[in-house]
Amino acid sequence: MIERPLDLDTVQAFVRVAEYGSFTRAADALQTTQSAISLKLKRLEDRLGCRLVERTPRHVELSARGAVFLEHARELLKAHDRACASLTNVRQRLVLAISDHVAGPDLPALIARMNAQDPQLLIEIRIGSSGELLQRFDRREFDAVLVREHAGRSDGEVLAHEPFGWFAAPNWQHRQGESLPVATMPEPCGVRIMAGTLLDQSGVPWIEAFVGGGVATVSAAVMAGLGVAALARRMLPLGAIDVGSRLGLPELPQMPIILHSRVTDERPRNALRALSSAFRHAAKG
Repeated sequence: MIERPLDLDTVQAFVRVAEYGSFTRAADALQTTQSAISLKLKRLEDRLGCRLVERTPRHVELSARGAVFLEHARELLKAHDRACASLTNVRQRLVLAISDHVAGPDLPALIARMNAQDPQLLIEIRIGSSGELLQRFDRREFDAVLVREHAGRSDGEVLAHEPFGWFAAPNWQHRQGESLPVATMPEPCGVRIMAGTLLDQSGVPWIEAFVGGGVATVSAAVMAGLGVAALARRMLPLGAIDVGSRLGLPELPQMPIILHSRVTDERPRNALRALSSAFRHAAKG
């Protein structure tokens, strides 16, 4: 029989390791180190007198006792959150920023999925460019950001890899001998930089035909026949066609979509998990 109360920090570390299947990702989620997570888990196992996790070279699995304890551990953390919330009338809040190149037409479904997960959680969503949002995330203005991969960053959780292509209106024709007209977003948009760099490296002369403040405006310019744009297939306006092969344009790489989060409380973390699951499904579609 356990006489002393459990340390909630060690319980939380165990739950995160179980959810992520990784000490490294659990440490990233809890803003700590892998060694600290390992130490907390060992303290919990010593306290309970049994092994909760089976470690293998490639992944982490729960032991039979760990699987039994997991649901009780989650309930313990939820009870703790409810007890703290009972002392204030302020609703728990999650401030999430999403890159304009990521949100797209799936944003209503993503918001609905998060709200369905926890209708009482107050969710604030901001839209902007990946670089700007990451800077503001680092300044702790946001709890989490969902952005495209950004140069110089190796943190965060990869949710999906999205294919890009060169798209234009179905009746658009490139005039022989003229520079390629490109519709794009303003600097420092990462997609703009990627597209321009690849065109330059391939020796394709190009000009800015349109600069829009978001993917929706760039897509509108494409369908208005102003030129071509580098767009994710999920973002395509109805009727747009891929003209990359016909025009001999450089192949565009798949771009990772990354979730950066410093959320540790269970309720907003559950909402982010719901968002991640819904987004993976949308990206596959």
